[in-house]
Amino acid sequence: MDETGMTSASEPHVFRVGELLAGLRQLLEDRVGRVWVAGEISNLHEARSGHRYFTLKDDAGQLRAALFRGAARNLRFEIEEGMEVRLYAELSVYEARGDLQLIVRELEPIGQGALQRELEQLRTKLEAEGLFDEARKRPLPVVPHGVGIVTSPSGAAIHDVIRVASDRFSGIPLRVVPTRVQGEGSEDEIATALRDVTEVAGVDVVLLVRGGGSLEDLWSFNTEVVVRAVAACSLPVVTGVGHEVDFTLADAAADARASTPSAAAALAVPDREVLRGRFERELQRLVAAMGAVLEGARTAWEREREALHLRAPSVRLEARRERWQAASRALRAAFVLQQRRHRARLAECAARLDALSPLSVLDRGYAVVRRARDGAIVRRVDQAAPGEGLSIRVAQARIAATVDAVEDSD
Repeated sequence: MDETGMTSASEPHVFRVGELLAGLRQLLEDRVGRVWVAGEISNLHEARSGHRYFTLKDDAGQLRAALFRGAARNLRFEIEEGMEVRLYAELSVYEARGDLQLIVRELEPIGQGALQRELEQLRTKLEAEGLFDEARKRPLPVVPHGVGIVTSPSGAAIHDVIRVASDRFSGIPLRVVPTRVQGEGSEDEIATALRDVTEVAGVDVVLLVRGGGSLEDLWSFNTEVVVRAVAACSLPVVTGVGHEVDFTLADAAADARASTPSAAAALAVPDREVLRGRFERELQRLVAAMGAVLEGARTAWEREREALHLRAPSVRLEARRERWQAASRALRAAFVLQQRRHRARLAECAARLDALSPLSVLDRGYAVVRRARDGAIVRRVDQAAPGEGLSIRVAQARIAATVDAVEDSD
């Protein structure tokens, strides 16, 4: 067969479809290989296998693209419909449908807006996991035993931190764990330094700091590996990344965020003079509180002592003796009063009896006549016959007599 596809007998060579497509695929892979292509994602869908398929297009045309599961796991962001991307892919042919397609190996968003979109996607993901929750943030030590500093040893941030910390409380040790803070691979170094600083003896709070810069300069502090390292750190972490307007995902995951490295140092290291003044005020309040407690205890002791004194046997016996004496006096007075009342009553009764006594009648000249034989009082004439012996009781004597005669008083 010559270059026209004709055989020596002038008959054309007939390709099978699969054979032709396989040849085209091999030709593209050999002659073109992997290329960088830019465009907009459209018709995006994900298969159950985890592979993602989409169309990469621009104003002039479009190509089908396949992002297999292994490559998709390496992405730092989620691809979305309408996203402008730049991808590194192999140009090939999908023989089953005869489509020209791109086998994507790497993919990245295009421009500053793309970085912001990547940042927001990661923020949403980590926020859903609870890495930014206020409830998981820990308090900083009031006076740290030692401060660990994760930063570049050659940047201005380390000098600002040392200056501020020394001015505020020069006796607190500062331990620097050096790391790069920008550039490719710096995120892994920062994460490693955050793990290493927890092993430094005496350190109980960590400063993660660097100076200001663009979004790209600060990008390491927006990566997933650094944010997770901040959240997983066993010590409280204070971030001071960039300036006041800069806010990274590492700031959101930290236990406390400061606007600058200097502010981070001021947040972690207390001012000695302010602390001394606070200590003196607290001491005064403590002394006053102790005085109040002691005074209350003394008053309670006095009450208890008095109560104990009142419960003493001698005191109780004395109290009972006094009560007995008072009762005795009251009983004696009541007895005398009652005696007087009985005497007066007796005198009154005696006077009445005396008034009713026959003897009183006898004093007035009357007499009581009784029969001598039985002592019966003679009240009528028929009770004493002539010759009857009588006993007559007068006021001062008793007279024995005999009835000579009975005369009717009428």
